[in-house]
Amino acid sequence: VEKWRCTVLTFDLHPWRRHAVADRWDAWLGLHAQGQSNQWTERRKVKRIVVHPDYDRVSLDGDIALMELEPDLILNQNIWPVCLPSAAHHFPAGQEAWITGWGATVEGGASARVLQKARVRIINSTVCRTLLRDPLSDQMLCAGVLAGGVDACQGDSGGPLAVTNPSGRVFVAGVVSWGEGCALRNKPGVYTRVTRFRLWIRDQMGV
Repeated sequence: VEKWRCTVLTFDLHPWRRHAVADRWDAWLGLHAQGQSNQWTERRKVKRIVVHPDYDRVSLDGDIALMELEPDLILNQNIWPVCLPSAAHHFPAGQEAWITGWGATVEGGASARVLQKARVRIINSTVCRTLLRDPLSDQMLCAGVLAGGVDACQGDSGGPLAVTNPSGRVFVAGVVSWGEGCALRNKPGVYTRVTRFRLWIRDQMGV
């Protein structure tokens, strides 16, 4: 039984606190194509949204929130959790990772109707800092394809950056946060580094 979802606080130009009101949200799980539910799709109310207390709307540091759903979820073939890494878990540069979402498939374009996925790689933070204009904190990590052409985009924020270890277990290494354009050469995407928030997540969720 599951009841929590991890996301980020990307609310365009509107005051984010207005959007962090639980009763304004529904969560759809097991969805593949927008607007097309089936026997494996579940809809849940959001009981509460827990915003990280150090979230900075300017730098996007601390860009993470938790949604508690009600009632609890029963897992099925389309709904299955990824593992939370320990605070000490290391995701090395060069490691393969996957991103998923219904965001735009081209910068400035419309959202995708069918769930998209793309393979990227973790990028060394020192290298990433030389490529991006905006500061990269230790609570962020970079992933992408430096040649360009593959990236998260508008509408993907809050989605997972997932890594599979040699035993086949899937861990959420990051959460889509921000970037400079979409899929540009030498402009990797920036993700909230989940390991830096593991103790806070434990305190909120009890796991």
